[in-house]
Amino acid sequence: MSLQSNDRRYQLGFIGGGKLAGSVMRGLVRAEFCPPGDILAGEPNESARRALGDEVGISVTADNAEVAAKAEVILIGVKPGVVLQVIEQLAAAIDGKLVISLAAGIRVASMEGKSKARFMRAMTNTPAAVCEAATAVARGARTTEMDLARAREIFSAVGFVAEVEEEQIDAVTALAGSGPAFVYSVIEALAAGGTGCGLPPAISLGLATQTVRGAAQLALESKLSPEELRRMVITPGGTTAAGLAEMEKRETAAGLAAAVEAAAARGREMGL
Repeated sequence: MSLQSNDRRYQLGFIGGGKLAGSVMRGLVRAEFCPPGDILAGEPNESARRALGDEVGISVTADNAEVAAKAEVILIGVKPGVVLQVIEQLAAAIDGKLVISLAAGIRVASMEGKSKARFMRAMTNTPAAVCEAATAVARGARTTEMDLARAREIFSAVGFVAEVEEEQIDAVTALAGSGPAFVYSVIEALAAGGTGCGLPPAISLGLATQTVRGAAQLALESKLSPEELRRMVITPGGTTAAGLAEMEKRETAAGLAAAVEAAAARGREMGL
């Protein structure tokens, strides 16, 4: 576990070390964005703090005020319901600093009402841990071009990053933030189908996971649209056509689109 001296300063500070923030920290260390000890995380839970310090190698503390005082850039990774309370408690220490919130539903204007910090929002996802995140950032009223560049630098280290308007963050939360859970459900369903056709569960899961990974990689690297790539696999009257017909009958694609829309609606309901 990395310990810090009283006068040390850090490139990045995290308020909260939960699943999403922890994924970003792990990805930054994996990408060698900066020395692990240059990241300071404030986490009240002792076991979570030990995991971050011992397994990830970053500096840790139980005191959020220490993070606020010593970090150049601060990322807030606590639950949405306590974001504004945390900002209010740390207002003096974070004034004038770049603060990036990872929380769903908490508007920049609400945060700006609690402190004079330069606030931004970022919605990312847990694949940040393996440097395969999908992230969108949205600037606030006080955000500078240098702040935006810094945010891009941080999140591009752990995957893809785009800038959006804050009004679009709820959609990003649904698509990118919740999206991995939807994809894992697809993997489970594909694997269950393989098992139902006689494959051993472990082999079926491995094939399903690699199929999703390979299809995604081809979609990223190809200049073709998903529709064009899909048509390349289809032979009229063949096995793929039969499977897709069953998916259409069960409205699988519509169900996935509806899942994104439902998640976005929930994000809007949470808005503060």
